[in-house]
Amino acid sequence: MSNVSRAETQDKSSSRLLGDFLRSRRESLDPVRLGLPRMRHRRTPGLRREEVAQLADVGVTWYTWLEQGREIKASAKTLAAIASALQCNEAETEHLFRLAGQTHPATRAAKACAKLSAHTRIMLDSLNPLPAVVQNQRFDIMGHNQAWARLMNVDVDTLPEEQRNCMWLAFNHAGWRSAVANWEEVMPQMVAMFRAQMGEHLGDPHWEDFLARLLASSAEFRDTWQRYELRSIENRVKYFFHPQAGRLALRQNNWWSAPRNGDRLLVYIPDDEASAAALQAITSAN
Repeated sequence: MSNVSRAETQDKSSSRLLGDFLRSRRESLDPVRLGLPRMRHRRTPGLRREEVAQLADVGVTWYTWLEQGREIKASAKTLAAIASALQCNEAETEHLFRLAGQTHPATRAAKACAKLSAHTRIMLDSLNPLPAVVQNQRFDIMGHNQAWARLMNVDVDTLPEEQRNCMWLAFNHAGWRSAVANWEEVMPQMVAMFRAQMGEHLGDPHWEDFLARLLASSAEFRDTWQRYELRSIENRVKYFFHPQAGRLALRQNNWWSAPRNGDRLLVYIPDDEASAAALQAITSAN
């Protein structure tokens, strides 16, 4: 099956699932509790399509087609109105938007403004002297411990908010870049992972703006981006260089938070005795 055929099949499947979800929500509602007039002869449970259309201020025919799973598009404003009419909670609203092929604006804004929780801060600090950092999908640095800052030779807290990102630092910060021992190997892998993550956020202005900044800031990034390589995130040994301790081999271990594709905790563990001694020297220095 061609990629186009797969995409068409997926779109049709999502449309049918959207229609099923809308019908299920509509039939679960009590019209009396919503202040609608009691009708003696209701042939279907819950609300009628006409009533949902009226509450959402959309056309009856159009809403009927949407519930039937036809291939029609709805704006974010219209989807929000339908979610309100159907009394959807937060999870149900996000699900509705996802089935319609969109991201709920409130969810997007919440992710863009997300901050590190106090509990995660405690966890990061307790991992010292093992270097640890928390990143979101876009590789923004949500938090890190002192061992990671010393390993990467960068004081993240002094950087502007828009520069606290591993992709940005990799191509625009000399200290961060010099800490990566095998740059020529790691660099294209990072770009390939970023492209794979970007595929889930096409059209998201936060991601699109950040990509534009990367493309404008680095010819090396532009050239690598044009290869169109994709790579998944995995646990692996990475090599670092510290001006006082020399070369280190550290195994990167990844853990994700509860939400699907949530924030990612990266912890680096020495892969040999020499690297363990070097890491100890880095983290114990005044």
